[in-house]
Amino acid sequence: MSLPMLRASRALSGADMHAESHAGAYADSCSSAGRVVARGAFARFATTLALTGALFASLVASPAVDAKTAQPKPVLDASAVATPDRYAADAAQQMFAAGGNAVDAAVAIAFTLAVTYPDAGNIGGGGFMTVYMDGKPYFLDYREKAPQSATRDMYLDDKGNVIKGMSLVGHRAVAVPGTVDGMWEAQKRFGKLKWKQVLAPAIKYATDGFPVEPWLQKRREFAAQNFGGKTNFDAYFSNLKAGVVFRQPELAQTLTRIASDGGREFYEGQTADLIARQMYGHGLLTKSDLVQYKAVWRQPVTASWNGYQIVTAPPPSSGGIGLIQLLKMKADLKPQFDGVELNSEPYIHLVSQIEDRVFADRQQYMGDPDSYRVPVDKLIDDAYLAKRVEDITPDEVPGAVPVKPGLGDSMPEKAQTTHFSVVDKWGNAVSNTYTLNGPFGSGVVVDGGGFVLNDEMDDFEIKAGVANQFGVTSGDVNTIAPGRRPLSSMAPTILTKDGKVSLVIGTPGGSRIFTSIFQVMTNLYDFNMPPADALAAMRFHHQLLPQKTIYFEPYHPIDGELAEQLKTRGYTLQGQTFNGDVQMIRIDGTTPQPAADPRGVGVGRVIQ
Repeated sequence: MSLPMLRASRALSGADMHAESHAGAYADSCSSAGRVVARGAFARFATTLALTGALFASLVASPAVDAKTAQPKPVLDASAVATPDRYAADAAQQMFAAGGNAVDAAVAIAFTLAVTYPDAGNIGGGGFMTVYMDGKPYFLDYREKAPQSATRDMYLDDKGNVIKGMSLVGHRAVAVPGTVDGMWEAQKRFGKLKWKQVLAPAIKYATDGFPVEPWLQKRREFAAQNFGGKTNFDAYFSNLKAGVVFRQPELAQTLTRIASDGGREFYEGQTADLIARQMYGHGLLTKSDLVQYKAVWRQPVTASWNGYQIVTAPPPSSGGIGLIQLLKMKADLKPQFDGVELNSEPYIHLVSQIEDRVFADRQQYMGDPDSYRVPVDKLIDDAYLAKRVEDITPDEVPGAVPVKPGLGDSMPEKAQTTHFSVVDKWGNAVSNTYTLNGPFGSGVVVDGGGFVLNDEMDDFEIKAGVANQFGVTSGDVNTIAPGRRPLSSMAPTILTKDGKVSLVIGTPGGSRIFTSIFQVMTNLYDFNMPPADALAAMRFHHQLLPQKTIYFEPYHPIDGELAEQLKTRGYTLQGQTFNGDVQMIRIDGTTPQPAADPRGVGVGRVIQ
């Protein structure tokens, strides 16, 4: 269907979309369930929708793959997913039933979460996807970018001080979204089903609605308090209340346009016009920024560890490098860890000293590889990491000697997040982490589009030495520049052995992302825990700054004798509200074992 036809008859296109697609929206589910202005449009939309229900059902049920094409022989007993909510798992199951592979399921999940998990799932944000397809690793960078009119000091006042909240709330916090182009590129390259098919579940949930659970209402209330009425967030999400069937007709229409006209519609079509109109006079993002945006296929970072091959995120993520450094340095300290009980005081102390060194390197060397030559190979080199841990001892006093970057002080030469894991029965895998940054992003909803825009500009170094919302600084390699991608901690990771997938894992959590993944992997492989126990075990976090501070979580707090021991050592303990929502799939022989973090509401599901 052409764009003019869509403009002329939105109700018809909405019905057609529902018939043609069945996907999961990577959008940000920011449509109005309670807007008076949308109710009449939705009524017309629903009437037309009823006429096309049969066509919709037939499209979802029938594979788009040519029946004459020989299907590869399955190598696993089943497919599996680990997703943040049940709707996304349902969308994946529909894709597998239609003959789709791991990428089809992943794209359907991403779009569905944009509807049903709107505080983090999105089409107005960006992220990273690690893919293992037909025995080969791939990495897709669809991270957001700074608009062309962005400047280094754009969040400072005339005295050089940071303007509080400007990089977090409102139009000026918004970077160019990458999610839709990322899903479009992944589906074009590896998907087996039609584009409209993978979008269909998301469109259905946006159109028909889904019942809101109490946890989502609480997240909406928290975000609304942060936005303080400075954006149009409440106009779209005030009805996101427990027990309400939340419908998003504007978002449904947006997803229908994308389904009908392809992923570039978001950047060049009517949706792009709606974004540009929303930003005009308030923010920096223009239609030209959208037209110029392209997701990038990059070489994943790979490393050998413990008999496995790690496949993870390269820059502009710091998470992949940080994860490899943590795993390798802990292995180098095996004599010190031998006989040390998991999550005991000496264990936490040793891990914290490793984390100091990882975050020192992160701050100094990591940024957008299109702007700087990040010394990836040097940072994960075995000899370098062995040298980095030479001065770590069980008796080291926290903070007594400042931890510096390990490659010297010279800069490299110029040159709310959610996660899901997917494995198909043919042995292909997708690990995907994507984000709006903060809960519900900037709080700005695209009028007429029904989706939230990110606040990703806060991930840049706003001012030297001033931390972002996760308490992390990143140095001159991550300053604001036109078209630059901000540094991230996202680390969608796949572990392989002898060319076969062994583990698919990832999590949201800002700077806690790779420390959370590290702890779960350590639980699995060093302490031989089953997946559910590995996820449920206590997690802690330390990140160089603030010095001597260990963060603990409400799910499994550090208290009692352990807390006193750490304080005696010289640490300050600080509670945090969140320490990851890990979604993982371990492969045991030919059996996938999906597991969802008990800290969240996710679903691990085996799909025959």
